[in-house]
Amino acid sequence: MTTTPKPSQERAIGTVAIRWHGSSLELLDQRLLPGEEHWITLEGAAGVSQSIRDMVVRGAPAIGISAAYGVALAARHAGGGDWKAEIKQAIRELAASRPTAVNLFWALQRMEKIFHACHSLDEAVKRLASEARAIHEEDLAANFAMADHALEFIGAEAPFSVLTHCNTGALATGGYGTALGVVRRLHEEKLLADVYADETRPWLQGGRLTAWELSRDGIPVTLNADGAAAAIMARKDVRWVIVGADRITANGDVVNKIGTYSLAVLARHHKVGFMVVAPSSTVDMAMAAGADVPIEERDGIEIREIRGIGLAPEGVKVFNPVFDVTPASLIDAIVTEKGVVHNPNITGMQALFG
Repeated sequence: MTTTPKPSQERAIGTVAIRWHGSSLELLDQRLLPGEEHWITLEGAAGVSQSIRDMVVRGAPAIGISAAYGVALAARHAGGGDWKAEIKQAIRELAASRPTAVNLFWALQRMEKIFHACHSLDEAVKRLASEARAIHEEDLAANFAMADHALEFIGAEAPFSVLTHCNTGALATGGYGTALGVVRRLHEEKLLADVYADETRPWLQGGRLTAWELSRDGIPVTLNADGAAAAIMARKDVRWVIVGADRITANGDVVNKIGTYSLAVLARHHKVGFMVVAPSSTVDMAMAAGADVPIEERDGIEIREIRGIGLAPEGVKVFNPVFDVTPASLIDAIVTEKGVVHNPNITGMQALFG
């Protein structure tokens, strides 16, 4: 039986990207959007790990959810002899799939805790599947809560425009979205004039995914080149830049898609609010500052080519970090399901997250 979280009656969760069938996991291949909607069926943890690594699934919350289901699949398809060793190895492989998004490790730690409490393979199969579903459902509930907190914090009375980066919607989460969840909430309350979506090089998640997702759901969106963000802010069309996060450190620094730091600098110059929206599972209080976070760098071919079409000299050297660090001093608010940290610093972070 297919399991996906149920939306509230008032809110549509958007296009789901993760479907659990008990004995298999389906992932919407986000590399092919918007041209093709293709689902990949996975029956083992190795396939889930490879899909995370290859960016079939992306977005920190969605990565964590998928990894949790990967552990559940490892239990379901364990040989039965040394089943504990098989599940442990699956957890190690999943943990190695992406180095930066803390949600991945948070979800795996939750699954590992359940796994260590199981005394038989049958128990592990049932309890790990149940825990993975709980992680999925809790993420959707957190998205709703974050949107409500953000709306209360913004306190808008008239429609305004926002600018966002990468994709933080239903495709990147268990449904609804983090930063795009706030956008959805503003739209529901008739407070949204327009969303400017950075195309987000090099994977073009803003153009391929955010513009597609918002257009599909009837939410007004204007796609722009990343380099146009300053000109848009200078026109005074945008009141808030709203982005997600892949990791938030103890001092309030935010690690997110490359280009986020630039937006924060531009927003401060143009007196535009800068808001980060992410679940508390993204907060890593064990990591002191953004400078301590390992930043993933990917193959230069992602910059030199798009789907096999050359854009640059074949042998040119490429710098291709996936993420950058936005200092807490440039952030007006960090919003999680637990509440809002205004002008984040280590004191504010400790007050909310201990």
